[in-house]
Amino acid sequence: MTAITTIRIDHDALPHQFDRLRPDAVAEAIEVALRDDGITAEASDVISHIKIELPTTQLAAASAVLADLQLI
Repeated sequence: MTAITTIRIDHDALPHQFDRLRPDAVAEAIEVALRDDGITAEASDVISHIKIELPTTQLAAASAVLADLQLI
Protein backbone atom coordinates (compact mmCIF):
# COMPACT_ATOMS: atom_id res chain seq x y z
CA MET A 1 0.00 0.00 0.00
CA THR A 2 1.37 3.40 -0.98
CA ALA A 3 1.11 6.44 1.26
CA ILE A 4 -0.63 9.37 -0.44
CA THR A 5 0.19 13.05 0.08
CA THR A 6 -2.35 15.80 -0.55
CA ILE A 7 -1.23 19.30 -1.46
CA ARG A 8 -3.73 22.15 -1.41
CA ILE A 9 -3.15 25.44 -3.21
CA ASP A 10 -5.62 28.25 -2.53
CA HIS A 11 -7.06 29.87 -5.65
CA ASP A 12 -6.02 33.27 -4.24
CA ALA A 13 -2.39 32.08 -4.09
CA LEU A 14 -2.19 31.15 -7.78
CA PRO A 15 0.43 33.13 -9.71
CA HIS A 16 -0.77 35.46 -12.45
CA GLN A 17 0.13 33.08 -15.29
CA PHE A 18 -2.80 30.88 -14.20
CA ASP A 19 -6.38 31.90 -15.02
CA ARG A 20 -8.09 31.96 -11.62
CA LEU A 21 -11.45 32.10 -13.39
CA ARG A 22 -10.83 28.63 -14.84
CA PRO A 23 -9.73 26.50 -11.88
CA ASP A 24 -10.49 23.24 -13.71
CA ALA A 25 -8.04 24.26 -16.45
CA VAL A 26 -5.46 25.20 -13.80
CA ALA A 27 -5.82 21.79 -12.15
CA GLU A 28 -5.42 20.10 -15.53
CA ALA A 29 -2.30 22.14 -16.36
CA ILE A 30 -0.73 21.23 -13.01
CA GLU A 31 -1.54 17.55 -13.46
CA VAL A 32 -0.05 17.55 -16.97
CA ALA A 33 3.14 19.28 -15.76
CA LEU A 34 3.58 16.71 -13.00
CA ARG A 35 2.89 13.77 -15.30
CA ASP A 36 5.32 15.15 -17.90
CA ASP A 37 7.99 14.80 -15.20
CA GLY A 38 6.95 11.22 -14.47
CA ILE A 39 4.94 11.99 -11.35
CA THR A 40 1.72 10.08 -10.89
CA ALA A 41 -0.67 12.75 -9.64
CA GLU A 42 -4.30 13.77 -9.71
CA ALA A 43 -5.19 17.45 -9.50
CA SER A 44 -8.71 18.79 -9.15
CA ASP A 45 -10.59 21.98 -8.36
CA VAL A 46 -12.22 21.83 -4.93
CA ILE A 47 -14.30 25.01 -4.44
CA SER A 48 -11.65 27.17 -2.71
CA HIS A 49 -8.44 25.43 -3.71
CA ILE A 50 -6.66 23.09 -6.09
CA LYS A 51 -6.14 19.64 -4.57
CA ILE A 52 -3.19 17.57 -5.74
CA GLU A 53 -2.84 13.96 -4.63
CA LEU A 54 0.30 11.95 -5.29
CA PRO A 55 2.34 9.09 -3.85
CA THR A 56 4.39 10.36 -0.92
CA THR A 57 7.47 8.75 -2.49
CA GLN A 58 7.21 11.34 -5.30
CA LEU A 59 6.77 14.36 -3.03
CA ALA A 60 10.30 15.73 -3.49
CA ALA A 61 10.07 15.54 -7.29
CA ALA A 62 6.58 17.05 -7.25
CA SER A 63 7.79 19.90 -5.03
CA ALA A 64 10.46 20.74 -7.59
CA VAL A 65 7.89 20.87 -10.40
CA LEU A 66 5.49 22.97 -8.33
CA ALA A 67 8.33 25.35 -7.42
CA ASP A 68 9.19 25.74 -11.12
CA LEU A 69 5.52 26.63 -11.72
CA GLN A 70 5.78 29.19 -8.87
CA LEU A 71 3.03 27.39 -6.95
CA ILE A 72 5.11 26.81 -3.82
